[in-house]
Amino acid sequence: MNSEVMIIGGGIIGLSVARELHRKGVKRITIVDSGRIGGEASWAAAGMLAPNIETDTTDDFHRFGTESLELYPNFASALLEETGVDIELDKTGTLCLSFDEREESSLEETFRRQLSRGVRVERFSGDHIRAIEPSISAAAGTGLYYPNDWQVDNRKLVAALRRFADLNGIRIIENANATALLTSNGEVFGARTSAGEFCSGMTIVATGAWTSLIKIGDSAIPVHVKPIRGQMISFETQPGMLRHVTYSTQGYLVPRADGRLLVGATVEDVGFENAVTQEGLESLVMAGLEILPGLSPLPIAEHWSGLRPFAADGLPVLGRIPGYDRAYLATAHFRNGILLAPKTAELIADGVIDNANSTFFEIYGADRFAEKTTATVPL
Repeated sequence: MNSEVMIIGGGIIGLSVARELHRKGVKRITIVDSGRIGGEASWAAAGMLAPNIETDTTDDFHRFGTESLELYPNFASALLEETGVDIELDKTGTLCLSFDEREESSLEETFRRQLSRGVRVERFSGDHIRAIEPSISAAAGTGLYYPNDWQVDNRKLVAALRRFADLNGIRIIENANATALLTSNGEVFGARTSAGEFCSGMTIVATGAWTSLIKIGDSAIPVHVKPIRGQMISFETQPGMLRHVTYSTQGYLVPRADGRLLVGATVEDVGFENAVTQEGLESLVMAGLEILPGLSPLPIAEHWSGLRPFAADGLPVLGRIPGYDRAYLATAHFRNGILLAPKTAELIADGVIDNANSTFFEIYGADRFAEKTTATVPL
């Protein structure tokens, strides 16, 4: 069966694009995924929506993240109405803590920079922090509070987007590994997969860490995206033990409404080895205990890993595939895929339906790599 639009990759980016296309009138949509829908980085993430902490400079990426964050309240309420699934958008805010003089000095510099660029941020004393979060370590000193850095339950977001697809006739094909885009006279008209060839009027590549493994013509897609492994653990706690997403220089804690407490995350350049390690587990436990010593007697409930997609300059890749018509890229969101999903979906859908361009396509287009070299993976 031919589709108006085929999306290769069924993570939160691909699913969000499919939903937005359907809402804007596209009816024959197919999502093809090499494994289980939403089963890779989208499932493994922590669900933080943190454009301010993640970006400490005034630049286009901060604007992109902020615009996407502003879409989340309507995105969450619409998904609840459409699917009955609550993605648990939590607007409690985020804390960033210091534990020695050097970290306190660094936070003070960050505070001044953030204020100068108009970010909503407050400086809290250690006593103030423990007044609102009594379980936080007595060793925590000055902290910053970001009221506009939020979180969602990313696994519930996957479930909501999958349910939307099922309810609205979006065709999903799992365990179909895409190996090449089908082309003719400079146009993409579908993809070759392990489950056969699929034709479409428009093709969107949202394959995350696996993007560079797909051929187009005789070459790979013209962007290098590599996997960066992130391991996480979780504890089962009493709801309310921690209310705010909380960062330190060693990691972060993310509390869920049901009492689960996530600790993340490692940053490992190990290729496609999606595995958990004892070293990773120990580093995560140490990061968690630094912030919340009360975790010490609790057993680890879960330990998992995922592969984040990292492009050569550490930024997303969005827009048309250079040299080809009827094909878009929506990939390399690295550790901000959950945050950037609604805005990415809006941009890609407008491009597909209205041929609309965007300044973000110009900034994050794949053709930028013709002039730039590599970047280090931020640890």
